[in-house]
Amino acid sequence: IIMAKYRHSLPQLSDKFFISNGGLETNLVYHEQVKLPCFASFDVLKTEAGCEWMKNYLRKFVNIARKYDVGFILENATWRDNPDWMRKIGYSDQDVVNVNRKSIELLCNIRNEYETENCPIVLNASIGARGDGYNPLTMMSIEEAQAYHATQIGIISQTNADMITAMTFSYPEEAIGVAKAARAVDIPAVVSFTVRKDGRLPAGHTLQEAIELVDKATQNSPVYYMINCAHPSHFEHVLIPGEAWAARIHSVKGNASKKTHAELDGSKDLDSGDPVEFGENNRALLYKLKNLNVFGGCCGTDYRHVEEICKACIGPFNQMKHSHHNETNIKIFNNE
Repeated sequence: IIMAKYRHSLPQLSDKFFISNGGLETNLVYHEQVKLPCFASFDVLKTEAGCEWMKNYLRKFVNIARKYDVGFILENATWRDNPDWMRKIGYSDQDVVNVNRKSIELLCNIRNEYETENCPIVLNASIGARGDGYNPLTMMSIEEAQAYHATQIGIISQTNADMITAMTFSYPEEAIGVAKAARAVDIPAVVSFTVRKDGRLPAGHTLQEAIELVDKATQNSPVYYMINCAHPSHFEHVLIPGEAWAARIHSVKGNASKKTHAELDGSKDLDSGDPVEFGENNRALLYKLKNLNVFGGCCGTDYRHVEEICKACIGPFNQMKHSHHNETNIKIFNNE
């Protein structure tokens, strides 16, 4: 029996502040010296020791959420769990099923252990792009993307995952395919685009174009949008407060580093930037995006960065919400 706790009432669609974990893959590769095939973090789940490492890694972040009385989006290790990548790494089609299930089970165990009334924990399954998120050499049509991602999303819909996130997507058609595949099995989907230093998607679209294209093609089916795998300074300048498309962005998982995607791919060492400055960079985004309430970190970030987000953002966030709340007491939960 599927017991997805929040699938039909995501608690982050409210005025509550949420955080999420930092950059999983970069932590494994650079801090733990784990050799990840194709940057696929799920590979560590094949051993008991790997599962324990993953639990301990995630617990650090959940403890920050508990400390600050904020909600938590618990992300799993399935970013590379789609059929093409898994075959490339040497896994079978049955492994696709098993790994997706196993990683959600692991999240479930953490939620059971840590969730409190003040710290709701949402289980999010991460869906990665079919190709290279930084450099979309071959682009799928909407229909191809829907058919391709339906495999993984179908498996996830049969678990306790509350939602999925299309993570580090670089062109709208693939995101539309994911949103449609998610809608077909009735699981909420978030679409997260990555951007270059100029604030545009790797395929060249502006964020506005990408969000509007996806919303139009899916009747606004994504519950909200996110930006990930880019430093906040790469996109802050393109965000226009008050625009309908910008109001659809509720979440940010930025990189610690200001480097370009190409520079990150080619770097031997991890650029963790400055955690305090990272917290301040995220605070600046609060003033641009009125619905921003879910924060985390991507490449180069760890628990220090997420804690600095809490220190820098929770105060201003609560002040803004309080003043906004006095203007209007209406909160629309669903954009159906």
